[in-house]
Amino acid sequence: MSAMREAVKSVSAPTVRTRRFDAANSWPAYLVRRFGTFVISLWALVTAAFLMLQLIPGDPVRLALGMNAPVELVESTRSALGYDLPLWQQYFRFIGGLLTGDPGDSITLRTPVLEVIGSRLPATLELAVLTVITVLVLAIPIGLVFAALTRGGRRRGVEIGYTATSGALAVVPEFMFGTALVYLFAVTFPILPVAGRGGLESYILPVAAMSIGATASMSRIVRAEALGVLDMDYIRTARAKRMPMARLYFRHAMPNLLTSTLTLAGLLLGGLIAGTVLVESIFAWPGMGLALVKSITEKDYPLAQTLVVVYGGIVLLVNFIVDVVLALIDPRSTIREN
Repeated sequence: MSAMREAVKSVSAPTVRTRRFDAANSWPAYLVRRFGTFVISLWALVTAAFLMLQLIPGDPVRLALGMNAPVELVESTRSALGYDLPLWQQYFRFIGGLLTGDPGDSITLRTPVLEVIGSRLPATLELAVLTVITVLVLAIPIGLVFAALTRGGRRRGVEIGYTATSGALAVVPEFMFGTALVYLFAVTFPILPVAGRGGLESYILPVAAMSIGATASMSRIVRAEALGVLDMDYIRTARAKRMPMARLYFRHAMPNLLTSTLTLAGLLLGGLIAGTVLVESIFAWPGMGLALVKSITEKDYPLAQTLVVVYGGIVLLVNFIVDVVLALIDPRSTIREN
């Protein structure tokens, strides 16, 4: 028997060391692979933004300056923007401008594109960050409360009503909420400003328009996660000890929801930054979304191309950061990935 135990130890010990070695080395491989995916996605985004100009029929410079613009002005603008160069030179010039921080000048505003973005990016980030905070503050308690109410198949009427209402709100686009809020508070009850970026009250309607659907969607996910947490053994033990409900749910159950909830919040932030385009147009919010809409309607393609890259780059960067943070919090994700 002792000889058999020694044989088992000699076989199992290297296996354990190999597993530990694989787990320790999975993180660098995952990081390199995930960063490579980010770079490839960013290159594809930049290429698509460049081709956007080439696929539009007509002369973009003539369209931006107007059909009555002097020929000399059109030719000088085309030469300054490099649109008279071969296509491959325009492509590398576009990428070089992005890498060096000099993507060119806006045709209509006659100012550097980065100055336009720098002046409007804070307004867009404010709107997106405030929306994420609002969604988290509302969605986590709502999801947790409805999970407690409907745990174990109880209160079927409440569960059906909540699921139907939250599901309907989750699929409504932000611009429809924005249009309804403008009609309600500008036409029916004119009590809140519906245009511009002024005091604190000017943030209420844009943030509300972007928060309603996101709150409904995230609360459903929080409820689903909470239903699993509330069935764990330590929660049953705490409930058997007659622990106060508020302490049980918000002190013991909620921390186990934070990993998945914060991951979703990061993804939500990236999506909301892209979703500000139409909301900013509805509320005349001086952010990048309004600038993007104007640049497209005014045929200001240097500005539109760069804004598309910035919007897409922010979404890709947020997704990359979320994946890395999740891998740090839960190293098993890198092992599963490998």
